[in-house]
Amino acid sequence: MKMNFDSKKILVIEDQAIIRETIKHILYSLGARHIVEAGAGINGIVEMRRTHFDIVLCDYNLGDGKNGQQVLEEAKHFKLLPFNAVFIMITVEQSKNMVLSALDCKPDDYLIKPFNRQQLSTRIERCIVRKEYLASIEREIDIGNIYQAIQNCEKLLQQGNKKTHLHVLKIRADLALVIRDFKVAKKIYQEILQERDIPWAKLGMIVILFFDGDYEKAVESLHQFIGQYPMMLEAYDWLAKSYEALGNNEEALATLNLAIDLSPQTILRQQRLALLAEKTENIETAKKAYKAAVNLGKHSVYGSSSDFSGLAKAHLKSNSAGDALKVLNDMNKCFFNDPDSRLRAAILEIEIQKAKNYGVAQQPYEKAFKLYEQFGDQISRELRLELAKISHLSGVNEITDEILANLIKANIDDKHFIAEVDKMCGAVIGDNYAKDLISRITQELVDINNEGVNLFREGKTEEALAIFEGAIKKMPNNQAITLNMLKIIIHDLKTSRPNPKKTMHAQSYINKAIQIGVPHNQIGSVQLELDKIQYASIGLEAAAQHRSA
Repeated sequence: MKMNFDSKKILVIEDQAIIRETIKHILYSLGARHIVEAGAGINGIVEMRRTHFDIVLCDYNLGDGKNGQQVLEEAKHFKLLPFNAVFIMITVEQSKNMVLSALDCKPDDYLIKPFNRQQLSTRIERCIVRKEYLASIEREIDIGNIYQAIQNCEKLLQQGNKKTHLHVLKIRADLALVIRDFKVAKKIYQEILQERDIPWAKLGMIVILFFDGDYEKAVESLHQFIGQYPMMLEAYDWLAKSYEALGNNEEALATLNLAIDLSPQTILRQQRLALLAEKTENIETAKKAYKAAVNLGKHSVYGSSSDFSGLAKAHLKSNSAGDALKVLNDMNKCFFNDPDSRLRAAILEIEIQKAKNYGVAQQPYEKAFKLYEQFGDQISRELRLELAKISHLSGVNEITDEILANLIKANIDDKHFIAEVDKMCGAVIGDNYAKDLISRITQELVDINNEGVNLFREGKTEEALAIFEGAIKKMPNNQAITLNMLKIIIHDLKTSRPNPKKTMHAQSYINKAIQIGVPHNQIGSVQLELDKIQYASIGLEAAAQHRSA
């Protein structure tokens, strides 16, 4: 079936006017009528904020400013593209680094210049047909309804479309990993691999090894996999994570460096490399990675003041306080309104003054504590942990206790972060400080849960919900509290009249539970109960309409 381009809104992002005109001419010849052009990446972002496009054709190299990869990253980050929109990356060459960098941000497809009318038409049509077929799944993923997306996957698989079967199976397995239903994911991967040697299925099996905690086997399998598929960058990321989980940070660093050699333009990987190098005291590698992140961050939505701060600290460790001060000044110019960045700058100023032997200047301390008092939980947890260390060293123990208690309450289920808290406290405050605080807060959580559950058992549903809602405000990422609150909401829905608002409220908490890592064996049954309530409600509405007719 020939594609109807007449109804499609198309954005062409290309810095060279003559090439923009050529692409527009091809599109007009295909029947397109609604074409918008942008000569720079930032202009493309502005146009996507104004209009929801069906098709975006974006060159990778866009001269000064954002490149195509950074345009796509920002469009995805701020959801500037509708779930069914097509984004095709255009590259001028087929060099390994260029293609891998273009694919690293996962566009729907890519084209190599020069291309003709038939090639462009074929790529666009192929993408649109695929997007339309998968629309019912992508729509739910886009709004965070993972279980509904899974149901829609199952419906498409039952249709028996051989052309799309493998692609839908991949999405289904990916979604199983998202909800931590490793049993289903493993079953899908095994069934595929019995018939064909598919790279993503092999990698999926290895990812399950990682989640099962079998890091040594994961490392062994990933080395074999990379030997077979050296251009699959995702495998390097999992290998680095596996090495890090084993405590072998040097190998993790080496692995990330290999991935960056293949695709140097991905800022998130540069940031991971910098943090890991800093952790292992590999100052030169940290400095190089932070510099790369700072440069990439100038035009990336993922650019962060933490990259500047990390670079400045690396200079301080190299006894280059002057260079650190220059980085601090650059950071203040780039990030002058963000609370996180202002606090980071104040902390960095304290460290630079110490390095320059200026003694203890009260002003940056006061600035830091005032910012914390003003913005509190809006500041990143890593930065608050750093402020807790500084406040203890400066003798302001009340702030130290407050910060650490709030951090532990909000992140009690995040074992890695709690380990960082414990490590900092052990090095600076005392071996038992964090352990005692964690024990006290854990008991506090138990008491809150018990109070809420007891109220529920006494039939005081509203009071129980109020207890859990108050706890969630203080501890938004706590799995036990979120799960218990959900169970009470579901019970309330089952024993009261149909209420669409409460149903949506329950679904939003299920989606949140998935995000904070509640495993499928705990949340899956809750989703099933909610589905039953929704189906029963639809049945009641249909019956009522039938009676009125």
